Amino acid sequence: MDNNLKKLIPFALKYKKNVILNIVFNIFYALFSTLGMVSIIPTLKVLFKETEQVTVHPTYKGIGYLGKYGEDLLNYYITKLSTERGEEYALLLVVSIVIVIFLLKNIFNYLASFHVTRLRTGVLKDLREKLYKKIIHLPVSYYSDARKGDVMSRMLGDINEVQNSFFQVLELVVREPLTIIFSIVAMLAISSKLTLFVFIFIPISGLIISRIGKNLKAKSTKAQQETGYFISILDETLGGMKVVKSYNAENLFISKFNNSVKKLQQLSNSIGNKSNLASPMSEFLGILTIAVLLWYGGYMVLVEKSLASTAFIGYIALAYTILTPAKNISKASYQVKTGLAAAERVFTLMEEENTITSKVNAVHKDTFETGISLENINFRYHEENVLKDFSLHVPKGKTVALVGQSGSGKSTIANLLTRFYDVNQGKITIDNVDIKDIDLHSLRSLMGLVTQDSILFNDTIKANISLGKIDATDDEVIAALEIANAYEFVKELPDGIYTNIGDSGNKLSGGQKQRLSIARAVLKNPPIMILDEATSALDTESERLVQIALENMMQNRTSIVIAHRLSTIQKADIIVVMQKGKIVEQGNHEELLAKNGTYSKLVSMQSFD
Repeated sequence: MDNNLKKLIPFALKYKKNVILNIVFNIFYALFSTLGMVSIIPTLKVLFKETEQVTVHPTYKGIGYLGKYGEDLLNYYITKLSTERGEEYALLLVVSIVIVIFLLKNIFNYLASFHVTRLRTGVLKDLREKLYKKIIHLPVSYYSDARKGDVMSRMLGDINEVQNSFFQVLELVVREPLTIIFSIVAMLAISSKLTLFVFIFIPISGLIISRIGKNLKAKSTKAQQETGYFISILDETLGGMKVVKSYNAENLFISKFNNSVKKLQQLSNSIGNKSNLASPMSEFLGILTIAVLLWYGGYMVLVEKSLASTAFIGYIALAYTILTPAKNISKASYQVKTGLAAAERVFTLMEEENTITSKVNAVHKDTFETGISLENINFRYHEENVLKDFSLHVPKGKTVALVGQSGSGKSTIANLLTRFYDVNQGKITIDNVDIKDIDLHSLRSLMGLVTQDSILFNDTIKANISLGKIDATDDEVIAALEIANAYEFVKELPDGIYTNIGDSGNKLSGGQKQRLSIARAVLKNPPIMILDEATSALDTESERLVQIALENMMQNRTSIVIAHRLSTIQKADIIVVMQKGKIVEQGNHEELLAKNGTYSKLVSMQSFD
């Protein structure tokens, strides 16, 4: 059994009731499907007046004689009806039996499909839930390498392919094979000689079809990877539409997208051609076998007279019955190969190692007492060193500002404190406890984060602001908005705090979005605040208002401020000047100006209000 198929079994076992009932109903479907063809024979015998006359009610002699008993019992009632009421009533009896058998066949078909649908949709739901949980818990570092489009493709396309393909297996291993087996048993009972041809047909057909689909899985994998790539292009285009247009790069992106879609088309055509060949090939091989059966069976009827004509017609009907399940098996085998490729991509992501997790006996920390210490930190993105032997102490209640040129490692400090990334060497402690020993949820509960890019969601203002406090009241939300100097524009909106702000908050200006981000951090009310260039997107007036609000908010609170505009951090208790991952200067605003060093140079390049 394929390894990916084994991984699906635990998901299916949750719905074992549906699996069992599907199998049971498929067994009955296969049985009545065969009986439906067999029931044609007595109908033909009545029509051609070849019914064996049975005048005495037959006696049941055990399971081994069940077939003979059933035939004699039917012949008994046909004989009785023909004698007492006429042949038309005997014909009505056998036709009624055919109708009842086919009715039962279709009822069982519906019931089997009913339960497999419950199984498919249930497993689909569970797979999506587990994969989304994995996606949201994977570290930020994973998404610096992985394409968002590829992740989306696995969630949407690949999981759908898994549920569409793998649950053909139930029909593949139960319904269709049993239909073939029951039909062959009935055919053997009619004529063992003719049935030999069927045994020759099945392995030959299977060999030919398996050769056709040999490399289907590999091509399916390539097609799914390409789907992820073109979804990525689409995602990047929508996210960076202003840049694309302003740089007249429409044709470049159109070309990239078209090339990807063309490649996907070629792969899809190749997969489709091979998959589509399975059904006509199996049908042709089946018809070829039927033709041989017609020739040899006709010889047995006309020349040898070893087979009744009515039995031969019923036999041909049974032989043709085998064609549909054989065709379905070949088609399902192709779909399963495609599903295996999709399942591999889904489970690869699902099994991706999460390097940033809480320890088994992690400390649950709800308070902040003394301070934060970074001790001899070394950190690199891939091979590039960003921080080198970096040490810093942030006392409780103090505001520490990090300044320096782009690439000096300022934002990396914020990423390490929140454990978006883990240090390569050294340690970070809060109240002398290593943050790796603190429960991840409680660690992040101690911190409020306002990033340079305002990250908002397609929801109401209240829903966006109350992320850190789900049960916040309207009054609490409004109070947070007032502190962030955002309520003035919010109350003017059509629905106030219940106004939907659109995708990524695009209904608002940059300054408005940033003030909502600040309000979100205010409402959470954490003891540690991390501001990663929080005012960079604001205009001068908004910056001034928000700066006052931030200063009020940071009173009696430990704050780490990463700043580009030096005007925003003049009142910081400690200003840390960074350069190439190291501290080059440290002190307050006046002390650093007096040194006439790196900080003084940075200040001279900027004008203060």
